[in-house]
Parts: sequence; structure tokens; C-alpha cells
Amino acid sequence: MLDITKIRSEYPILNRTVEGRQLIYLDNAATSLAPSRVVDAIDQMYHCHKANVHRGVHTLSQEATDMVEATRERVRRHINAHAVEEVIFTRGTTESINLVASSIGDMLEHDDEIILTVMEHHSNIVPWQLIGRRKRIRIRVVPIDDSGCLDLEAYDDLFSDNTRFVALAHVSNVLGTVNPVKQMIEIAHRHDVPVLVDGAQAAPHLALDMQDLDCDFYALSSHKMYGPTGVGVLYGKRQWLEKMPPYQGGGEMIGHVAFDKTTFAELPFKFEAGTPDYVGIAALSQAIDYIEELGIDNIAAHEHELLQAMTRGLLEIDGTRIYGTAPDKGAVVSFLVRDINSYDMGLLLDKLGIAVRTGHHCAQPLMDRYGVTGMVRASLAVYNTLDEVEAFLAAVRRVAAMF
Repeated sequence: MLDITKIRSEYPILNRTVEGRQLIYLDNAATSLAPSRVVDAIDQMYHCHKANVHRGVHTLSQEATDMVEATRERVRRHINAHAVEEVIFTRGTTESINLVASSIGDMLEHDDEIILTVMEHHSNIVPWQLIGRRKRIRIRVVPIDDSGCLDLEAYDDLFSDNTRFVALAHVSNVLGTVNPVKQMIEIAHRHDVPVLVDGAQAAPHLALDMQDLDCDFYALSSHKMYGPTGVGVLYGKRQWLEKMPPYQGGGEMIGHVAFDKTTFAELPFKFEAGTPDYVGIAALSQAIDYIEELGIDNIAAHEHELLQAMTRGLLEIDGTRIYGTAPDKGAVVSFLVRDINSYDMGLLLDKLGIAVRTGHHCAQPLMDRYGVTGMVRASLAVYNTLDEVEAFLAAVRRVAAMF
């Protein structure tokens, strides 16, 4: 149902060469490429509408403000949040998680417990550790089986009278595992525990419905969903956002400032200190339009076809180990071939024009779980093709033959 040739025409970067070879971009889990319409929206903002938002009465400021607030409503519809006040703009998933960790952290006490999973990105581990050192809270970790699926029985057993919060990835950035987050949220809520979902890897590939998931917080990044860098979204239920203290102080997030007391602005501005990246925010609206026009189900079906072909081909290469074989899996393949170092594989693939990611992928506890120091990760997007997958497989076979 997708015209991949037409889609690829919107990405001039795919026409460039690397080491004299046609670029094959398979590092989409790190950041996706941006279609021309997103880049054009950025240009348009800088050329015609660049003025600070929310505080100005002049025309340019009002135009920029309207675009930012239109994007907020666009995000609300896309994720099916209840109200625009529940949509907060940040610099990315990392800042969204830090915002929640910092604000919720102010409400925690000694011996309180946080539940994470072993597959979390560092951005959903380190912020909680920082809070833990200040508040002396404990982090408890949900294990996985060898396929990369979470142990839900162990998860349920981790809850205690001291459990105060759960934070977990919707989709693993390494394994591709699509976690049963709705079920996990239901379990947490039975214990009256709120849940934050790291949706960085889910947003480009899955339909999102906050009211159906019933999560308390959801974080995502624009740059992983065909949008500009430096923009993220935090969804939060109003009842939590209203009771949480601000994460940062500055302009925009205040009601009234005096040296003896400051009052804070209403939601969502209470959590948006300083000048936002209004250029990137306006362009995010174009990225969401792009995803919805293509159809998230169409994108997922195309990526699944590529994923199956890539998986089959890698398993035909002698000595290849794929990490993450869950039945419900996103468009990511992490692997090693025999004892070839992941960095060496990635470097040599780059010489053949193929961009992949290597190393621990900001998931060192997960690497420890599998007993490796790093993996090669190939991750797919809507503009990738079966021909590119075949070229990638041929390149991996060529590199493997060198060792």
C-alpha cells in the first residue's frame, strides 16, 4: 500500500554516497531521517515566523505562538490524550523522564521503591539512580527470559507496600521487544502505583492511545519519528501534573514572581521554563501529519516484512546470534557474528556504505544480562527497502568472511 519510491524521493540524504557507495541507512532506532516537508517547515519558521512565543503582542510572536499551540493540539489528537494541558514540550525523551523523576522524586521518602526493567535505556535508569542517592530509595528490576520477554510473574512479585513508581520501556531499543505495557499498567494500578512509559522506540512504529493504555506518563522524541531534533513530548495525567512541583524555574512557567514568593503558571506551562524550541515544535506537526498520512499500520507492515527478511538472512550466516526473539517485536535486529567485535563489524559495514549502530546502545545492564560488551544493531524505517536488506546481508557475509 506504500509507494516506497515516492517516499524515498522525500529524503535527499538517501541519494548521497559513503565511501563511494550508495548510503544504506539502518540506524533509525538512534534517529530517523527527516522528510523534505519537515525540513521545509523548519526553513519556513526561520524565514517567516521567527519570534519568541507566548510573551509578545506583535504579529510574528502571535503567529509563532499559534503554531506551537496548534502542534500541542496535534500531538494531543495523535496520542489521544484527554486535554492539551496534559501535553508538555521538552527537549526529548531523556528530559521528559528526568522531569518526572525529579518532580516525583521530591515526593518520595526513605526506603520507597521504584520498579524498572533490565532492558531500560540509560535515560530511564540514571535519573532514578540520581533521585535514589538523594532520597535513599531502592530500585527493583524486572528480569527477562532469553528471548527478551519480561517475566510478568516476577514483575507482579516485586510490588510491596513501599513501591511508589514504575518506569518501563514500551519497546526495547536493543531487542525490539514490544512489552505488554497495558497489562503491566493494570498490574501497577491494582497496587495504586503510577507508571511512566518510555515510548521513544514505540512512537515511530505503533499507534498510541493514552486513554486506552491508561498510563500516568508517556515520553517520546520527535527525532525518532521523522521530526526535528531537540524536541520531545511528555504526556501526563492532569491529576499528577497538578500535584508535582516544577522541574525547572525561569520565564514562562510563572504566575507571579516576588523575592519572597513565586506562584506558578497553569498547565502545561508550569513545566515549560524558558524559550522552547518553537521552530522544532512547529515542524513536529508536519512529522505527525506525515506518519498519519502514510498510516501507522502500513508503516508497521512494511517494516515487519523487512524485519523478517533481515532475520532470516542473518540466521543463514554461520555463527550469527540474534538477541531479542520475542514473538511481538519491533523493527530492530541486534546481533553478533562469531567472535567479531561489534565495533569492527560496524566500521567495516560503513566502508560498504551501510550505517548501523554498535556497542552497548545505552543499555549496559542488558548487555551484562546476555554476557556481551556490545552488539551490532540494524534498525529499520519506512524508507528502507528489501534491496537494501539484501545488500546489508551481503555486506555482513563479506565482513564475516574476512575473519
